[in-house]
Amino acid sequence: MTSHSGPIYEVTFFVAPDVADECEHRIEEHARRVLLDPAVADCTIFARGNDDQGRLRRVCLHSLTGDDVLDDFIDGPGSELEAQLGAEFGELVEVKSRILREDQLTELLPEASPNCLNCGARLRGQYCGTCGQRSRSRLISLWELISDAFGDLLEIDSRLWQTLVPLLIRPGRLTHDYLQGRRARYMPPFRMYLVLSVLFFVIAFFDPNEELGLLFEPEPETTAAEEAAETADAAEQAQEVIDELTEQGIITEDELPTELKIDENGFRFTFDEDGTEAESDCNVDASDLEELPGWLARRLTVERLQRVCERTRLDDGEGLKDSLVDNIPAALIVLLPLMAFVLKALYPLSKRYYVEHLLFFVHFHAFFFLMLTLQILFMRLSGLLGIPEAIPILTIVITSFYIAIYLFVSMRRVYGQGRIITFLKYIALVTAYSMGFALTMLGALAIAAFSI
Repeated sequence: MTSHSGPIYEVTFFVAPDVADECEHRIEEHARRVLLDPAVADCTIFARGNDDQGRLRRVCLHSLTGDDVLDDFIDGPGSELEAQLGAEFGELVEVKSRILREDQLTELLPEASPNCLNCGARLRGQYCGTCGQRSRSRLISLWELISDAFGDLLEIDSRLWQTLVPLLIRPGRLTHDYLQGRRARYMPPFRMYLVLSVLFFVIAFFDPNEELGLLFEPEPETTAAEEAAETADAAEQAQEVIDELTEQGIITEDELPTELKIDENGFRFTFDEDGTEAESDCNVDASDLEELPGWLARRLTVERLQRVCERTRLDDGEGLKDSLVDNIPAALIVLLPLMAFVLKALYPLSKRYYVEHLLFFVHFHAFFFLMLTLQILFMRLSGLLGIPEAIPILTIVITSFYIAIYLFVSMRRVYGQGRIITFLKYIALVTAYSMGFALTMLGALAIAAFSI
């Protein structure tokens, strides 16, 4: 066979012994006929052993001149023989085909499947037309594995950058394009939201020294002299606070703290038993719960509230804080459909489905997480580079205003109403958003409190 760079269209015939002679005659006629086609560089027929059903196997290799003639050949001469044999012999002849490169003949096993190994669809090219998986069955190299992992990050025209750039600088563009049917160029909305939210929470709350403490050398222990000096400094600061409170009349001479506690978290006062305490006891009065709704009062029992209070005091609220951080992502996900209902109410004549309003807030929250992530990274980078503190603070203020403006412009672009009407609806939406955010955060706090 002449060496060339074009594809090889391989057709395998599984022929019942009763029609073997007639079928081989048809295959030979086909080979002579396609050799007259300028798109075919060579055509070779050879036999393989019988399959497990006793059928004869004949393989026909069509060496084509290039990729540009592949589709026309498959739809034309390549499929004519299959149609002819099917019409003449029916189930007595089974035909399978695949497309190879000449260098793939040694890479693929003789028994390699002509169907996609992922979805089972018949292969008619280097990639499956149903699921998109590559037809080559060999194992990928380490470099290909790395390329698959970071390809979207390194390729400037990948869906990642085609999504993040308009998300950041073109308010409402992603939602508008998605509703217009231009979707394949962008990352799926909910996947983008989840990726950016996870990235934000990792950057904002992940502490390498705490989570990966094993990789860091322990800090040298404080000597007795250093501890005494720190205690003296804390006591001096505490006395200054007490003197200032006394001068301002907040506390009197009779209300001075009876005990001063100093630890790694600072200093704390303990007052006498007249009820003025910084660390109050966990005494919950049952009368405080009488005005609550019945379904809530049955859950917020006195014993339960006291238990939450005691557990919070044991670790100075660290467990409550960690549990709250864990619940915030779920609370924000709950906020999304609530705000979509608000948009549905604000635009009753827009003829948009509820899920379209939900899509708007999915994109906005994704942008919000992206902006918060960039703000945090800029603040940390400024600290490392020694940039004056006023610059990152000013940047945070400006970008915070940009987030507010972004929401207004997005509403105008997606819903297409005038500035005045959009502004009024913007005020209503921001008000509802603030209330919804506060309620979901309170819910997250309550769940966190009763889960520690």
